[in-house]
Amino acid sequence: MKIVKSLILVALVTFTTSAIAQNAKDKRIMNDAKKAKETLLNTNSGLESFFENSAGYVIFPNVGKGGFIIGGASGNGVVYEGGEAVGMADLKKLNIGLQAGGQAIIEVIFFETPVDLERFKAEKFQFAAETSAVALKSGIAFEAKYKDGVAVFALPKAGLMADASVGGQKFGYKPF
Repeated sequence: MKIVKSLILVALVTFTTSAIAQNAKDKRIMNDAKKAKETLLNTNSGLESFFENSAGYVIFPNVGKGGFIIGGASGNGVVYEGGEAVGMADLKKLNIGLQAGGQAIIEVIFFETPVDLERFKAEKFQFAAETSAVALKSGIAFEAKYKDGVAVFALPKAGLMADASVGGQKFGYKPF
């Protein structure tokens, strides 16, 4: 009986420690997402209308990309609906093709309608192979449009990589 109680106690402590660590990671990502939103708006004020008028959006504040012929990307982000955080997201990408280098970027995906956002949250969302992010620079967001219910923007933070595609990205979603 003491062994069973000890095992239950160990399992409970392990679960609690794991939950606290995950919660701290989520808080760090949420803080990074707030800073990334400020950076995006400071870089291009035209994004304000996307933030205000979209059904929702996901900000990936630290996406790492790298590759030489075979490449990949990954990152964690925050999903917003009506301006409020509703969950966490992750992205992964693996591709083969003409690419070289490494880069850290901020990526934001805006969803035009509630249906588009729900598709993302149901994890039935992925980009077509030919989809590209709009690389942010002054004035470009004013001209950007939704395509198939989404608009994607990327802001390089560091590094240099000869690849602007977002096709093939897969996403996960975890509600709060």
